[in-house]
Amino acid sequence: MTLPLPFRLGHVHSYLLPGADGWTVVDTGLGLPGARERWADELRSLDGPVGRIFVTHYHPDHVGASTDLIELTGAPLYQGTRDHEQCVLTWGTDRSHPVEDWFTRHGMPPTLAARLGAETALIRSAVHFAADAILVDEGDEIDGWELVAAPGHADGQLTLLRDGVLIGGDHLLAPISPAIGLWPASNADPLGDYFDALARTIDIAPRLVLPGHHDPIEDPSARARELISHHRERLDATVRAVSAGPRTAHDVSGALFGDRLSDSDQRFAVTEALSHLERLVIEDRAASHEQSGIVTYTAA
Repeated sequence: MTLPLPFRLGHVHSYLLPGADGWTVVDTGLGLPGARERWADELRSLDGPVGRIFVTHYHPDHVGASTDLIELTGAPLYQGTRDHEQCVLTWGTDRSHPVEDWFTRHGMPPTLAARLGAETALIRSAVHFAADAILVDEGDEIDGWELVAAPGHADGQLTLLRDGVLIGGDHLLAPISPAIGLWPASNADPLGDYFDALARTIDIAPRLVLPGHHDPIEDPSARARELISHHRERLDATVRAVSAGPRTAHDVSGALFGDRLSDSDQRFAVTEALSHLERLVIEDRAASHEQSGIVTYTAA
């Protein structure tokens, strides 16, 4: 089931998996006006009940309509332990998530950071997550599907594997790369986590990945290798961006992605630049510095 998004991607896929005691719904879409009605129409076409709902990760386009689906189906919702923690932290209060301070600390102009803070509050209104989700972890099973951790795009992202098919969330996408960003309260090295998860995908060698966006991936190992190469090339470009002297992540994001981005795209550009800068620090190819509350980076 492909659901609309008001973002540049324009869509997100949910999957309905048949089982002996009912269907498993994987990911829920965003909790936009009309989402409940769209799901109600889809559910009426099924030849049996929904037995359970599973969320791969807490990003709004995957978790947003969770309570709508629970109320429509009466089914329990399952979510990863780490992912649910971040879900509650990000979407679970009425106060502003500390994105404004985070972005200004990394060089974003305060006026732009304030606009992104307001945008986050607006997105929060469309995220109806399940506070009482049943918590699961890697190695558990959901109706015969094994849960496989795939951190990087989201620290606690879990995918489902069965008979060579991986329901992949946003772990593998084509032709784009998933956004691999460093956010407040996230793991310190999301790009390193992603490299490890991609290597594991190559080892598992599924024959098919059903992703959260775009088309199915019929050679997942080859796509994982392409993504490793892509991010290695971006690491090299990031080193070049800081080779002339101290640069903030906001400065580097302009060098990597251009300076004519929408506000939303600048959000992802800065966090992606940060994930690459911090990986370079870990690899001893860059160094970080802080002065007067602003973080900058130089080539090592």
